[in-house]
Amino acid sequence: MIFDPLYLLLMAPAFIFSLITSFWVKSAFRKYSKVATASGLTGAQAAARVMRSANVNDVQIEATRGFLSDHYDPSKKVLRLSPDVYQGRSIASIGVAAHEAGHAIQDAAGYAPMKLRSAIVPMASIGSNLSWILLIGGAILGMAGLIKVGAVLFSAVVAFQIVTLPVEINASRRALAAISSSGILIAQEQVGARKVLTAAAMTYVAAAASAILTLLYFLIRAGLLGGRD
Repeated sequence: MIFDPLYLLLMAPAFIFSLITSFWVKSAFRKYSKVATASGLTGAQAAARVMRSANVNDVQIEATRGFLSDHYDPSKKVLRLSPDVYQGRSIASIGVAAHEAGHAIQDAAGYAPMKLRSAIVPMASIGSNLSWILLIGGAILGMAGLIKVGAVLFSAVVAFQIVTLPVEINASRRALAAISSSGILIAQEQVGARKVLTAAAMTYVAAAASAILTLLYFLIRAGLLGGRD
C-alpha cells in the first residue's frame, strides 16, 4: 500500500500538513509557556474559574501524566490536565486549561455536536481497530469485498474526526470568551492564548483531512470511486 503511487499522492500532503501542525502547536505552547500572566493563576485555577463563570460546579480537576495530554472526561465529570498545564502559570497553560474547561461547559449545556461525538465513539473505536486489518488485508489479497467492509467501518472514524472539528473550535471560543470576561488574562495575553488554541485547532483539521483522504483512497481501490486502475 505504501508503495502505491495513488496512496502516496493522496496521503503525502496530509502527512506534511500533520507534521506542520504538530510542530506549530508544540512551538506555540513552548513559546507562550515561558510568558507568565499578570493574574498569576495556575492552569487548574483558571479552569475552575472558567467553569464557575458558566455555573459548572460538579467537575473535578485532576493532574495527569504526559505532554499536552489534557482532556475532559464527560463520563466521570473530570477535567485532567498535564503537569505543565495543571501547575503552570503561563499564557499557554491557562489557554489550554480554559479550552478543556470549555468542553465541560459544553457537556453541561448539552451541546449537540459533543453529544453526537460521544455517540459515535464506540463505532469509531471499532472502526479504528478493525478497519485497517480488513483494508490492508483486502489490498494485499486483492479482495475488493474486504476493502469495502473496511471502508464502511473506517467511515465511522472519518465521521468522528469531522464532528470533532466544531466541538474543538466551539470549546476554544468559549474559553477565550471566559478568560476575557472573567479577567483571567488581560488583552495582550489573550492574543497569545488565541495563537496557542488556533494552532491546536489545526491539528484536528489535519486529522480530519488525513482520515478523509485515507477513506477516499480505499474507496477508489475498492472500485467504488472511479474504478480500479
